[in-house]
Amino acid sequence: MSPVRAVLFDRDGTLVHDVPYNGDPERVRPVEGAREAVALLRAHDIRTGVVTNQSGVARGLISDADVRHVNRRIDDLVGPFDVWAICPHGPDDGCHCRKPQPGLVLWAAGRICTAPADCVVIGDIGADTEAAERAGAHGILVPNAQTRPEETAAAAHVAPDLLNAVRAVLAGPPKGRILADERPVGAALRTETAPVPAPEAAPSRAAAETRGRPR
Repeated sequence: MSPVRAVLFDRDGTLVHDVPYNGDPERVRPVEGAREAVALLRAHDIRTGVVTNQSGVARGLISDADVRHVNRRIDDLVGPFDVWAICPHGPDDGCHCRKPQPGLVLWAAGRICTAPADCVVIGDIGADTEAAERAGAHGILVPNAQTRPEETAAAAHVAPDLLNAVRAVLAGPPKGRILADERPVGAALRTETAPVPAPEAAPSRAAAETRGRPR
């Protein structure tokens, strides 16, 4: 049995294709391998959850009900998940739950009675892996076309896709920089040989959570 007790996923850009401020369940499209990845965890008795920033609520662009409807659709298509942790606040609200703050990860782990050290957080931006680190959990970055190169370069663990990320944790917490089970990392791997960004280009917390994709 894996020592990992739970895997917490980011929502937009990780489990489903990112539609900014989406309040329409009909626009939900799971990423490739999402269903299989979550089913694989359930088959190994590893609990699953979602930790997601939804600042569209604070901005007045979507409602709490819209978020619930979209989440229910994701549960139907990909889940069900054991816990949903949602931050409805904006980046200037000063809350402790909005990633990269650790609040969502800590709350979700508590709800499923799991220590953060036994959790893995999988996401597509630096705010996801930073939230995991702050909470005392493990983080895996699964880059996509919108992930900033400096976020990929700074991540402790990188997987080429969601299914490989999940396969990598079945034997325990992630180990090593690149987590690849079957396929090459591709675009993410190129950062391994690229020059390390200059200090001024290193990802700031603000850059990690905004980076042109509001959540």
